Amino acid sequence: MVFSSLVFLYLFLPVCLVLYFVMPTLKAKNVVLCFLSLLFYAWGEPLWVVAMIFSALTDYTCSRIIGKHRGTRTAKLAMAASVILNLGLLFTFKYSDFFLGTVGALTTVQVPVVGLRLPIGISFYTFQTMSYTLDVYRDETPVQHNFLDLLLFVSLFPQLIAGPIVRYREVAEQIGKRNSTWEGVSSGMTRFFCGLGKKVLLANFAGETARNILNSDFGILSAPAAWLGILCFAFQIYFDFSGYSDMAIGLGRVFGFRYGENFDHPYIARSITSFWRRWHISLGRFFRDYVYIPLGGNRRFQLRNIMIVWFLTGLWHGASWNFMIWGLYFGVLLVLEKHLLKRFLHKLKWGGILYSFFFVLLGWVLFYFTDLTRALAFCKILFAGGAPLDKATGILLINNLPLLLLCAVASTPVPKLLKQRLINWPAAARWRPAGTATAVAFNMAILFLCTSALVGASYNPFLYFRF
Repeated sequence: MVFSSLVFLYLFLPVCLVLYFVMPTLKAKNVVLCFLSLLFYAWGEPLWVVAMIFSALTDYTCSRIIGKHRGTRTAKLAMAASVILNLGLLFTFKYSDFFLGTVGALTTVQVPVVGLRLPIGISFYTFQTMSYTLDVYRDETPVQHNFLDLLLFVSLFPQLIAGPIVRYREVAEQIGKRNSTWEGVSSGMTRFFCGLGKKVLLANFAGETARNILNSDFGILSAPAAWLGILCFAFQIYFDFSGYSDMAIGLGRVFGFRYGENFDHPYIARSITSFWRRWHISLGRFFRDYVYIPLGGNRRFQLRNIMIVWFLTGLWHGASWNFMIWGLYFGVLLVLEKHLLKRFLHKLKWGGILYSFFFVLLGWVLFYFTDLTRALAFCKILFAGGAPLDKATGILLINNLPLLLLCAVASTPVPKLLKQRLINWPAAARWRPAGTATAVAFNMAILFLCTSALVGASYNPFLYFRF
């Protein structure tokens, strides 16, 4: 089930809200929320919900052992068991076929692939459960003795499918002590509908154009059309993922949880370093705290550490060579910025934004095409030119220009600044309704527009399902 589906918007979410808020105690609310979260996951993965529960049970058991035998060899073995079992589960489902296929391609041995279906969101919940045990081992978070509370942390449906990657220590206190206020519900629902609008009204339309261009016959593709295609994909993946994060953060706030931000207008970054501090922030923090710093961070073997982290970042996104090359591509750019370009980039303003966005676009080419031959052919069209620009392509460019402009503005802080200006404008007080009424009207307008777009829509993917 996805947030941008009519089933979720008009069936699951209303029922969830009613059942949650009629419960008299927080303990009862947690039980309902945990049950509904498992139902939410089982809706699309009725079998593999068992894998998620197994992952939670593994880390619950290992953390209890660590807490009881802290500082001993037993605690180390429990921590190692958590890492091995979690990564083993992830490897089996996500990478086993890729590994076996690579072995078969490099040797004459015919290796049969496993053919397991990838459980939705396994990369996200595996990192969450594993980070809990690692934090317990580091004595940075208390041991959770109630399995239901830990399972709620792992399965909580707002951030289950695609993050943000929430660490247990960030919500440990909130699981057992939180309040759902009217202000929180109102602001949370507004944040949810903002994310829904990003996804349905921007990402879906940009994505459909991107798909039609990037999956077309390259023999008849012109350079302007190719640039339009990769621009649309860049906006699709941003509004798709940041929109989902907005919806997750908003729903979390409705239920009294406070999640950290996952995006901070990455397309206005003035360097690749800044871009990755603004894009998928929770994943960057995970690799920083659990891989980069333990390897030595900036203190020793910095170049090696950066390349390892970015190889793993690419591998995390998918079991395909293009993702690993994509990760290493950004690793090289980050090293170049750190050692050669840093002193020049801080002097640039618009030039820095154009530089960053240009190289990010090239990175999205690697990200989109799992077939590297096709990726190279597409790059050749971008820079060497493809088919001549014809009338149909010209019409395509003109028709998509308003969408591109809207996406460009929406990916900057301009909408937020306009909202603040409106709120603070003295004359507005004479005609602006009360804040709650304004929020409800805004949310209903977004819901109406999104419903209209979703009814009969044949294109409503969520890109990060495959990760």
